[in-house]
Amino acid sequence: MNDKAVAPYAALALQMRCHAVNDAPTAAEARARIRAGIERCNGLIRGSRQFIKTYSGDTTRLVVLPEYFLTGYPRGEDAANWRAKACLHPSGEEYRLLGEAARENGVFLSGNAYETDEHFPELHFQCSFIIDPAGKLILRYRRQISMFAPTPHDVLERYLEVYGEDALHPVADTEIGRLACVASEEILFPEISTELARRGAEVLCHSSSEQGSPQLTPKNIAKRARAFENQTYVVSANSAGIAGPGFPEESTDGHSQVVDYKGRLLAEAAFGESMCGFAEIDIAALRRERGKKAMLNLPARRGVLDRNR
Repeated sequence: MNDKAVAPYAALALQMRCHAVNDAPTAAEARARIRAGIERCNGLIRGSRQFIKTYSGDTTRLVVLPEYFLTGYPRGEDAANWRAKACLHPSGEEYRLLGEAARENGVFLSGNAYETDEHFPELHFQCSFIIDPAGKLILRYRRQISMFAPTPHDVLERYLEVYGEDALHPVADTEIGRLACVASEEILFPEISTELARRGAEVLCHSSSEQGSPQLTPKNIAKRARAFENQTYVVSANSAGIAGPGFPEESTDGHSQVVDYKGRLLAEAAFGESMCGFAEIDIAALRRERGKKAMLNLPARRGVLDRNR
């Protein structure tokens, strides 16, 4: 693990509207919408960075995007149709354009999309990813707990043959800390975040599309719990509504946030498209906290940090 000092930086949970492709009449039209979504995303990141700069200087290094922000989710399409319309190819044009957005804005960019896999041609996976400021995809995490999509566990033996065990819980050791991804409702399952922390994760990038409510929802409780019990930051981006799915569009909206390693809510967006869910990430402070012999150093007492301390 790289323990080189990391200067504090701003992380942004970008709350942006998702434009679903379910009603696209052809795969070509769906792909055009996806490319337009990437261009729009690039502009939102650029504008958000400029705004944040007035608050905390030019320090934005990490941007997290909502769950399936480019396509929405399948609503009755068969698997072949959904692959044709909405699934990204791991080395395809859409990832290249996302890489350009990361490079143009000088940020680590995390998001979530459906994607194909040449080793499993009849399946698609829901993938959370991290792209570095050079435009290179440095982490690919396939969601493991899902009611409505295939997961690596459905083909586990072959998946491990192709990708190895580390692909199940990947952590990227970067110049801004050790980054990992948690997808959507997986924040509710402690085992996912705990295993990532065991492997060294310091910042959990959480792409979500969850109910908007003034109440403290299960996911919002879980974000604070996962941050505190593992001494990690959680940068959680929710969609600002989903346009075109056939239900009230603002149902999934609000609460994009940054939670620190003590479970404290540092920043949170209200409803609608927003860049207000940004806050400072201090990796040096997190590492000092993890090194304390203290009653509330739960990861150390549980043995979670054995692999990286």
